[in-house]
Amino acid sequence: MSCWVLLRGLMRETRHWGDFPAILQQALPHARLTLLDLPGNGQLHAEQSPSRVAQMTEACRQQLHAMQLPPPYHLLALSLGAMVVCDWAARYPEEVACGVLINTSLRPFSPFYQRLRPHNYLQLPTLLLADATRRERAILKLTSNRPPSLQLLAQWSLWRRQYPVTRRNAWRQLQAAMRYRAPSAAPAVPLLVLTGKGDRLVDPRCSQALSRQWQIPLREHPDAGHDLPLDDPQWVAAQVRDWHHAGPDCS
Repeated sequence: MSCWVLLRGLMRETRHWGDFPAILQQALPHARLTLLDLPGNGQLHAEQSPSRVAQMTEACRQQLHAMQLPPPYHLLALSLGAMVVCDWAARYPEEVACGVLINTSLRPFSPFYQRLRPHNYLQLPTLLLADATRRERAILKLTSNRPPSLQLLAQWSLWRRQYPVTRRNAWRQLQAAMRYRAPSAAPAVPLLVLTGKGDRLVDPRCSQALSRQWQIPLREHPDAGHDLPLDDPQWVAAQVRDWHHAGPDCS
């Protein structure tokens, strides 16, 4: 049974995957899915977030070791989580069977104004300083192209109050994303890039640049936003299933 590890992004926790893990499980019936929180988020909200992606990688490896789940791992991750996958695959390729990178952006392949679109700069104080409901409303607006859902907003706001991400941890996670620099050559691991062409947070050209630089396959959703597994979880699961079954040696 293959072990699939799912990682979310900046200030997100495992519950933000929503229905996606169940849908992915249907697409990969023989897989064991493990959802991890990055330090400072979710069940680990009381911990200090690392300010370096490499430290996040080590935290994930330690979690899996404590759970007695040995490698190799099939890694699927979004945004900041996908940076962790890139670092993991580059430094520990023997531990990574394959990786799926969703709507991520990497130095030095993309400029800063594509990695965070300029019209979002004024939103940063809200994301870092506002109360739970205002933060989650802003995040939902930035990351999803679904019709607004009051029920989803209420759920996310509740989670924020249950497991609050401190301003310091939010800033440290943002620092980690800004500091991370990917290797020029692709890791010796099968990788797939997925992106939503309607992403208003990160320019989809970042995924295109990564695909070109590392010569790895890219699949583009015509209109989904940054939180691609939220906007179209069935599409993501189908892309992963078809890629996994058709090509890469990541069994």
